[in-house]
Amino acid sequence: MSDGTLYIGNRRYSSWSLRGWLAVRRAGLDVEEVVIPFTRPGPTPAIAAVSPTGLVPCLDHLGAKVWESLALCDYCAEIDPTLWPSDRIARAHARSIAAEMHAGFRELRMAMWMNLGRDFSGMGRTLGALEDIARIESLWAETRQRFGQDGPYLFGATFTAADVMYAPVVARFLTWKPTLTPTSQIYCDAVRAHPLVAAWYALAREEPDDWLVASYENPA
Repeated sequence: MSDGTLYIGNRRYSSWSLRGWLAVRRAGLDVEEVVIPFTRPGPTPAIAAVSPTGLVPCLDHLGAKVWESLALCDYCAEIDPTLWPSDRIARAHARSIAAEMHAGFRELRMAMWMNLGRDFSGMGRTLGALEDIARIESLWAETRQRFGQDGPYLFGATFTAADVMYAPVVARFLTWKPTLTPTSQIYCDAVRAHPLVAAWYALAREEPDDWLVASYENPA
């Protein structure tokens, strides 16, 4: 018997579910995965039945209920502390950029949503989205320069909670293909090649066609 349940939405679309799932799998939690397909218009009633906010991801684990992706990262780090860098200064930086992702980049989210099955090359390049992308690229470059010299991820050889938080941004970039610096593209390629990210993409490809959401498949 598993230790609990992780509720997630469509793997094809749900960027926040991807974050929660990566944290849970990175920490090695023994939980059952329950995928609740999104219904539109409006909220998904089946998600509201299991999540306090009506949103995913939501984790039930050994008596604890955890929602919000950043909270999931912190919870999983209590079980596997390597989710955050061990160095105090690096860890402070990692927490800051993860929180910035959690709270910001709204224009990018609105213009370039996550869809793992489509190619929207050249689309979605609103002024606000491009400004968000510029900030993300600057943030990645600074982090890699200061803390990531010994490996392909933001903090080097270890795939941390900071990479977890930015993995859906990488997915957006791979779908919408904005112009990126070579160093940003190298980072995107490394995240896409991570075994857990590759596994999520493979599971997304197995989702049935009747889970497709028209508004996510047909940008204006």
